[in-house]
Amino acid sequence: MSFSKKARNLRANEGKEVPAEAGKSFASAIAGALEEEFGDTPSKVKVVARLTGANEKTVKNWFYARNGPSGESLVELMRHSSVILHLILNMAGHDELLEALKIAAARDQLRSALSTLGELLGEPRA
Repeated sequence: MSFSKKARNLRANEGKEVPAEAGKSFASAIAGALEEEFGDTPSKVKVVARLTGANEKTVKNWFYARNGPSGESLVELMRHSSVILHLILNMAGHDELLEALKIAAARDQLRSALSTLGELLGEPRA
């Protein structure tokens, strides 16, 4: 039994539509985060392309909010950019993970400060 062309076309298109405003807001949010993280770098497109393994034209489209990164590229961006990581966690509604990241960063800063203070006071390292 074979399907008619109409049946195949209907089935192939199901679930593939993304609301235009959702895609734009994601692309715009990513573009803003990329500018915040890499905007001061003279060769920001090349840097991001090198970090993600994506084509430079693709990365330019991310910066101009024409498109957002694919899943693999997004994971690479999150690996190299805390701004992107925080953005994605916020967009996903995981505020508790954002708080955990802030606590871990504060703990690391405190350890560093205590280590520096110990060195200044001449205390042996533990």
